[in-house]
Amino acid sequence: MRKIPNHGTLRMTKVAYPLGLCVGLFIYVAYIKWHRASAAQAFFTIAGAASGARWTQQAFSAPGSATHNHEVFYGIMFDAGSTGTRIHVFQFARPPGETPTLTHETFKALKPGLSAYADDVEKSAQGVQELLNVAKQHIPYDFWKATPLVLKATAGLRLLPGEKAQKLLQKVKEVFKASPFLVGDDCVSIMNGTDEGVSAWITVNFLTGSLKTPGSSSVGMLDLGGGSTQITFLPRVEGTLQASPPGHLTALQMFNRTYKLYSYSYLGLGLMSARLAILGGVEGKPADDDKGLVSPCLSPRFRGEWEHAEVTYRISGQKAVGLYELCASRVSEVLRNKVHRTEEAQHVDFYAFSYYYDLAASFGLIDAEKGGSLVVGDFEIAAKYVCRTLEIQPPSSPFACMDLTYISLLLREFGFPRDKVLKLARKIDNVETSWALGAIFHYIDSLKRQKIPAL
Repeated sequence: MRKIPNHGTLRMTKVAYPLGLCVGLFIYVAYIKWHRASAAQAFFTIAGAASGARWTQQAFSAPGSATHNHEVFYGIMFDAGSTGTRIHVFQFARPPGETPTLTHETFKALKPGLSAYADDVEKSAQGVQELLNVAKQHIPYDFWKATPLVLKATAGLRLLPGEKAQKLLQKVKEVFKASPFLVGDDCVSIMNGTDEGVSAWITVNFLTGSLKTPGSSSVGMLDLGGGSTQITFLPRVEGTLQASPPGHLTALQMFNRTYKLYSYSYLGLGLMSARLAILGGVEGKPADDDKGLVSPCLSPRFRGEWEHAEVTYRISGQKAVGLYELCASRVSEVLRNKVHRTEEAQHVDFYAFSYYYDLAASFGLIDAEKGGSLVVGDFEIAAKYVCRTLEIQPPSSPFACMDLTYISLLLREFGFPRDKVLKLARKIDNVETSWALGAIFHYIDSLKRQKIPAL
């Protein structure tokens, strides 16, 4: 999911991500034609413990085919966000004894998000069914019953009253149960922040190949959303594990290995929530007085309105000397004692996503299309430049000074020195670096760990 910084609205970009070379696609088409003309040999069956549903995985041996003895399987992940519902249809292939690879992804998004139907649950079914039809078009018929179907809801449903959220999820589950795909009792759920961080960690390490070789160096993950921010990495130092506060460590099982990850989601420290806190506002409440919200992080001449979480705030800058210093002081107040710092983090290679990427691209720190690398200090340099030129020429975004200063100080709070290199990417090997791939892959792997002997 691409998050674009603006005055408080997150706009979604719909993209399709075909993967693989033309030769691979040609072989795949030939394989499908062969498969429909011949019987496939099932060699193991997997049962979901919670649901009792079975997943039958098939191996194929087409003479002369590149898919000879490769396990081919699919997974469907619905990302139910606050502004839209998105479907990811993933195709995987696993050579014998090796880690699976992603061979194709189909993506489609619909607006609005599920939360928009909180007062008319029945209407939500139409969009879900439309996206399910996309899955049917891109998954061969013989694989339908073997393909896990999962929906994870994020911010939009988290903010709804519990009863309304559960009614929406129940309606989605009814639609899923009526579909021809593999559906378990846990197929629909609201994702917590830690799961989101862990799933994104799986995605980036899967795409970089770090999960293929036991003992190889993994990479960390930094994600900055609108309402929360996540940090996840695999500690190699025992002291990190011992010093981590409660709730900052989570166990993950993948490929018959157990990873003990450092992972935490800071609710309220996402970029949009941080803006409100820096302005002195309170979530869900309009400003109390006629002046609105005033901040040294805004241009002294700026007057305007900003909408956040369906509340419109009147905001303005203030005349002062040393705007960067004043803004940094205010941001430091918001961050004080909010973030746990780990010494080891500065020695881990990190990928950074979402608003980290978008702000860096907006101010020329990385290529807007290809991404790139920068050092943490680049955000500080950009922040100082933008803040100190506010009186001369205000930037296109009134929040530029505030956002860059916030990101700079947030990264320092995490323990990263100014010369720490971060890799910023929207895609790796042409695959979106979202949590969806990691979440469905983890789900499939968990099913496989519950396998029963083949008959």
